[in-house]
Amino acid sequence: MLTLNVNGEDRSVDVPEDMPLLWVLRDVIGLTGTKFGCGIAQCGACTVHVDGRAVRSCVLPVGQLGEAKITTVEAIGATPEGKKIQDAWLAVEVVQCGYCQTGQIMSATALLQHKPQPTDSDIDAAMSGNICRCGTYVRIRQAIHQAATGQPVGQQTIAYNLQKGPAQ
Repeated sequence: MLTLNVNGEDRSVDVPEDMPLLWVLRDVIGLTGTKFGCGIAQCGACTVHVDGRAVRSCVLPVGQLGEAKITTVEAIGATPEGKKIQDAWLAVEVVQCGYCQTGQIMSATALLQHKPQPTDSDIDAAMSGNICRCGTYVRIRQAIHQAATGQPVGQQTIAYNLQKGPAQ
């Protein structure tokens, strides 16, 4: 029997120590906001916070967590940065299909918690492990800037000429 602190609540779970945290959260505890994407920590859909760090839960054995505090997307809006990110996500209309968005939100929130005024390079580095099949990367960056500054950021687009390719 293991005790995990999930979203501020101690939860006792009877699972093998090598079971990935993702499956404990989804199948044992019933918190289904964290998504399964690739199962090899490459897509970011399963991102949660462990002691404030964004980690991939699909490859993290629960036996390694000890007394760490786990935060999932279900509770991230209770943090100041998480609330700002969620509000900006809605204001900028980031979501298309939505599947990757819980992981994107968790990574973006961790970024703001550690770097309140991120540059484009900071955002690119923090978000690089999160894949979005819909390609909303420009809006994701815009929403992070908006959450950081509290100010609406003008719509950003990627200029593209069908004959010549991306604008220089």
